[in-house]
Amino acid sequence: MSINPEQFAAANKAAIDSLLSVANTALASAERIAALNLETAKSLLADTVTNTKAVMGAKDVKDALAIQASLAQPSVEKAVAYGRSVYEISSETQQELAKMVEAQFGEFQKSMSSLLEKAAKSAPAGSDVAVAAVQSAFAAANSAFDNMRKSAQQITELAQTNIAAATSATAKAAKKATGK
Repeated sequence: MSINPEQFAAANKAAIDSLLSVANTALASAERIAALNLETAKSLLADTVTNTKAVMGAKDVKDALAIQASLAQPSVEKAVAYGRSVYEISSETQQELAKMVEAQFGEFQKSMSSLLEKAAKSAPAGSDVAVAAVQSAFAAANSAFDNMRKSAQQITELAQTNIAAATSATAKAAKKATGK
């Protein structure tokens, strides 16, 4: 059994397309993070100027402290929103990359199944044991990949739950602290 030049060229093209897709996804994510960081920096600068003017306009120390206390809650909320946005971008990118890997693995599984089937049909007499061993190893690899995928999905869901809980707790703590 040999690989013809068309199969080789198609495999190379598929590999390049896959790498380009991963690179484009990573670059799009980096671009979104950079845009978020730029907008956050602009907002932070504007807020700092506004907050400084407000504190400087205070009539006395008690008034200045009250103004500062009133500014803490919005700052915490913005920090929590920033963290949430970074997490969402990262999570979406991870999901896109996971879909790509699953699609590539699905194609690999189909190709390998076809190849194993052809090899089993063209194998010389008496090689049944070797073919069965290869098929068994392939089935074990598929099972391991599926278990890995399920574990990664559970970890992602757990992380999302933990981040949501931490975000909520942070916002509540900030509200409680500034309410005092």
